[in-house]
Amino acid sequence: MGTALLRRLADEPGVDRVVGVSRRMPPDQPPYEAAEWVTCDIGDDGAVQELTTAFTGADAVVHLAWQIQPSQQPKVLHRTNVVGSHHVAEAVLRAGVPALVVASSVGVYSPGPKDRTVDESHPRRGIAGSLYSQQKAAVEDLLDEVEFTHPSLRVVRMRPGLIFQYEAGGQIARYFLGPLAPVGLLRRRRVPVLPLPRSMRFQCVLAGDLADAFTRAIRSEARGAFNVATDPVLDPPTMAGLLGGRAVPVPTALLTWAAGATWVTRLQPTDPGWIWMATQVPLMDTTRARTELDWQPRFDSLTAMNDLLEGMAAGAGTSSPALRPRALVRDRLGRGHLPGHGTHY
Repeated sequence: MGTALLRRLADEPGVDRVVGVSRRMPPDQPPYEAAEWVTCDIGDDGAVQELTTAFTGADAVVHLAWQIQPSQQPKVLHRTNVVGSHHVAEAVLRAGVPALVVASSVGVYSPGPKDRTVDESHPRRGIAGSLYSQQKAAVEDLLDEVEFTHPSLRVVRMRPGLIFQYEAGGQIARYFLGPLAPVGLLRRRRVPVLPLPRSMRFQCVLAGDLADAFTRAIRSEARGAFNVATDPVLDPPTMAGLLGGRAVPVPTALLTWAAGATWVTRLQPTDPGWIWMATQVPLMDTTRARTELDWQPRFDSLTAMNDLLEGMAAGAGTSSPALRPRALVRDRLGRGHLPGHGTHY
């Protein structure tokens, strides 16, 4: 998302300075060379002072930092996602920045319908059993407190569906499938059977379109939450069609058991919480983003999904540490990098 936002801001009139904060320094190459970079691990005890210095003089801070892996180490994720978000908010207040735009998620919502959409007022207690979802809910609770105690601060919560782009193909395969997955099958779109629950209906958005929504939130006076996603809703038959196969309905419990067994044995990095979240989060109404931010996606969900599948098949990436191209299986396993464990992500 950060890469896409840098590209979008490069075309935005009136943006004369961008400061990037990253745990791992990106290379001096497009689009990263357009920003001034500060190296900081937002979970560190001393991060607030470093961030305050970096934020001073800014018109807005966009908080995108989030750690999905290593999934086998929840304390590591909490340190970045919850503690780190607290440090970002504290630094924004100390630096006197007037606006904080935060990347939340559809995962913040409590279980909801799959046959109709809900707006931003839907309960947001997250999905039980999903660490990602529960931590997103915890961060929004933090934002509630910040807004209550500092009403002059403009806080925006962007709640996108799944975020896809070609350049994230290698990263997403690494984070969610691991080094043992036969992603080469995606190149020929010959995945004969896709076993998924019927309730696995979800929304997505292309990273470039989401970056446009973020930019509009930065440049406006908008406050509050915005659902961001595009149509049509992706369901098992649609995804199977994109993969050249057919959908085979399976019980959620069976898929959860399979994910849990392979996750515990370190065969793949995705814990069962992602299955629970995908089958329980509601479908989102995006009217508020389209009206108050005047946002319109350029690409539909089928284009976004195709973009991702092509990127995964190619092991695509960029020169940044987070989006590095997919490594060979023998390289990953040869260095002892088991799926879901360790900080190599």
